[in-house]
Amino acid sequence: MEPRPLTPAAKEALTALLDDESGTVRQSLLAHFAQLGDEGRSFLQETARGPNRVAALAATWFLRELKFSDPVAEFRGFIQSLNYELETGALLLARTVNPALDVAAVCAQLDAFAARARKLMPKAATMRAQARVINRVLFEEFGLRGNHENYTDPRNSFVDQVLERRVGIPISLSIVYLLVAQRVGLELEPVGVPGHFLVGGYEPEGPFFIDPFNSGLLLAPDDVFARIRSLHHTPQLADLAPTPVREVLCRACRNLVNHYAAADDAAHAKLFADFVAEFEATYERHASP
Repeated sequence: MEPRPLTPAAKEALTALLDDESGTVRQSLLAHFAQLGDEGRSFLQETARGPNRVAALAATWFLRELKFSDPVAEFRGFIQSLNYELETGALLLARTVNPALDVAAVCAQLDAFAARARKLMPKAATMRAQARVINRVLFEEFGLRGNHENYTDPRNSFVDQVLERRVGIPISLSIVYLLVAQRVGLELEPVGVPGHFLVGGYEPEGPFFIDPFNSGLLLAPDDVFARIRSLHHTPQLADLAPTPVREVLCRACRNLVNHYAAADDAAHAKLFADFVAEFEATYERHASP
């Protein structure tokens, strides 16, 4: 007998159970999704691309456990969904080259950073003071740093590899910084200035910027403009504005095209070029009146 299609009520009930940490519940859900077959796969893939970050990460785990997972297809689906959430996107991006990625372990490491930062955080700390605490945790205690020696190593771009190897490039270190800040409750934004990537804090008295590639160095707007000029660009006020998550992830893919090409890995260079094209085509389709 073919399994019956999932009703909206059944989907809602399953979604509520996805992040249950009980081993019994997880095993029951695994058996249930396996019995559902294509219907279960479709539900999990749809949830993995959805806006609910917790459910999306849990659905990705079930897809992987059930061997339903196609990381490249999942990332394409994420791009097409327009539901751009930084953590989900960064993890899906990493899984395109590391399908066996332990998503829960990456999230647990980020949670641990945030817990340590909260423990050190002074009461009523300003945004800058909170940033300095995150700097201490990430760069002094854990030892994250910019990979100046092997900048074009593709591994520098993936969150899981950054945490494992403790080195990265500006955009990947900024993503880690933002995910920890988000957990702490510090509202920061990605800022993709020309030639570099920063994290921005927007206080009423004026913005400040954090350079995770250089141990969390705090910068004023004039410092950022000076850096842009040093790269032979003419700075614009728009350079200090937050960068949409879509463009953060697309920029990460552009970097990977170049870095895999430098490593003579044409297959991966083409894969990430295809992702860039998918981001651009999806944006054009939905931006057109």
